[in-house]
Amino acid sequence: MDINELNFLLQLLGCNDYRSSYDAIEFKSLKAKDKTCLSLGKQRLIDYTREIAKVKILSHGQDLLKLDFKEVSITQEERQVLEKISKASEQISLSKITLPEASKRDEIIKVLIDKGLIEPEEKIKKTNAEVWLTERGIEYLRDGYVAEGAGNISLDLLGNYLRFMRKTLCGHSQQLSTPIDNAELSVEKDTNIGDEEILEIIRNLDREIGSDNYLPIFHLRKKLQPPLTRDELDKALYRLQASDQIELSTLLDPTDYKPDEVEAGIIQNIGGSLFFITVY
Repeated sequence: MDINELNFLLQLLGCNDYRSSYDAIEFKSLKAKDKTCLSLGKQRLIDYTREIAKVKILSHGQDLLKLDFKEVSITQEERQVLEKISKASEQISLSKITLPEASKRDEIIKVLIDKGLIEPEEKIKKTNAEVWLTERGIEYLRDGYVAEGAGNISLDLLGNYLRFMRKTLCGHSQQLSTPIDNAELSVEKDTNIGDEEILEIIRNLDREIGSDNYLPIFHLRKKLQPPLTRDELDKALYRLQASDQIELSTLLDPTDYKPDEVEAGIIQNIGGSLFFITVY
């Protein structure tokens, strides 16, 4: 992590709920702000309000254009936009996809993304953008970050980090004050949740919420964390997927969900986070 990224994270630690307007005065003084924000976003340490900058057609979209219009489930306008995108050598900016109404264009782009016909490239939103520290970012600063080398850090930013760590340690000390015998009993009782029981909880949640066998993971996290840790639940879901009992799928458009709900997905090195659970 370079000094610019560290300064960015420490600045967020001084904000309410580790969240801020991207145009706040505290961030205007940061060096290479946009580049730093994008880098931290790729590492999943922060997230920010996004908008689609460019799109490119996928192989499924190319195949669809080869079919007769009567054989496909898209409108004439959607096909025209898809054809426009297909003519670009690589990606095409949204500004080059002209329609009488920009809102209509954005609506069609969303439909084509949802159908897996095109792939978006997102950027930081131009206006009224927000930036926030993710759960992964909090865990990294608390448990994983190791300071090395020399760097210019202001005492104000150092103060943000110290307050953050004191708050974390305060919560940790309260957990340690639990009587040992009760804590051991609780762990033994609560963490003994098998994969089959998790599978049944998924089915029950899907019925309760009415998610039509497309359960967002954050509902399961609310149910099982605690007693399970995030890592324990992720590993259980991977086991259920490996045994062909469930399927995990990604979230293409996060606009219908809150930031903390999106962050509850399982982060992947490539592509979007795994977000939905389908039971076979």
